[in-house]
Amino acid sequence: MKVLLVEPDFPIPPKSKNHRDFLPIGLLKLARYHRYKGDEIKLVRGNQYFPKFSPNQIKITSLFTYWANYVWESVRFYKENYPNAKVIVGGIYASLMPEHCKKSGCDEVFIGVDERAERCKPAYDLVNVDYQIIHTSRGCLRRCKFCGTWKIEPKFTYKKSIKNEVCSNRIIFYDNNLLANPYIKDILTELINAKQNGRVVYSESQCGIDGRLLTPEVAKLLKQARFLNTRIAWDHGYSQRRMIKKQIDMLVDAGYPAKDIYVFMIYNYEQDYYEMLKKLRQCKRWGVQITDCRYRPLNQTFDNYNPRERQTNEDYYIHPKWTDRQIKLFRRKVRQQNIMIRHGFSFYSKELERWGAKRREEKIYKDINNRITGYITQ
Repeated sequence: MKVLLVEPDFPIPPKSKNHRDFLPIGLLKLARYHRYKGDEIKLVRGNQYFPKFSPNQIKITSLFTYWANYVWESVRFYKENYPNAKVIVGGIYASLMPEHCKKSGCDEVFIGVDERAERCKPAYDLVNVDYQIIHTSRGCLRRCKFCGTWKIEPKFTYKKSIKNEVCSNRIIFYDNNLLANPYIKDILTELINAKQNGRVVYSESQCGIDGRLLTPEVAKLLKQARFLNTRIAWDHGYSQRRMIKKQIDMLVDAGYPAKDIYVFMIYNYEQDYYEMLKKLRQCKRWGVQITDCRYRPLNQTFDNYNPRERQTNEDYYIHPKWTDRQIKLFRRKVRQQNIMIRHGFSFYSKELERWGAKRREEKIYKDINNRITGYITQ
């Protein structure tokens, strides 16, 4: 067969290096699976017509439900240009909203993970990136209301080893709950000793770490395994601050500088703006940065959020406890506070932010910052 694998033209920010050109991990595994079968495959991003390639099947991936329109556009394009091909849509949106997805005009909706392709190593030769993606587990032990993982992957499964999978000096783990793997200590030990092309391997987890599963031993193993951009999930209220501080302390004791630790927060959700501000200020006192995520319901099929305009629920989802102004103000405060923490500023200003990219002037602005701070405290 001839199989066309399609990633719709999702609006991925260019600066999002962990995503750019590498979102379709499922398609890369499908590519390897079809190659094993002897099929001819082609991977494409967006809607493109190939006069000399007439596919029997077109497999389109999907991501967030609020990007459903991009999937529909791809289905419409490929059905019109290849009327004899079977069009199949899989992925997150397809699994969470199969009935809605079916209305796109596709021939089939694939729900969940394709176990045949899951056993295959991704076809990394089809993309130009300097890292690889690994799952040590599928599913999650938790049943968080804001997350669809347990619906898409209801059974928690895990690997005992990834030693034979490592093929890059940089790994991005796509586990939804990395520390839930009962063999995580063994896997981290493998990473400590891993080398590629004579160089050590660095790792990162796309999702925040479930700090409830963190121990001092695991924190030290994460550091020794060269895990970067460590993020702790603070999903609930301000009352959890002592638990979150304990998790941060474990990472600091393991050797992570506080400013290199991130706290993952969901806003526009059950905690209102004022409670989120308390969490924000607490992180400032701890000297840690914040990775924020604006909440959208799992059945939201559009998101026209624009930070530069006044908007309503007709444009994007606004939680009943939030307002459009509060959503945009909170995001701005997070950004400004992160700049302060990252560069060691005692206050925020646009001038200092511009300096952040000009390291050659570092000493001058540090002197200014110290003088101003001294003046304020006198």
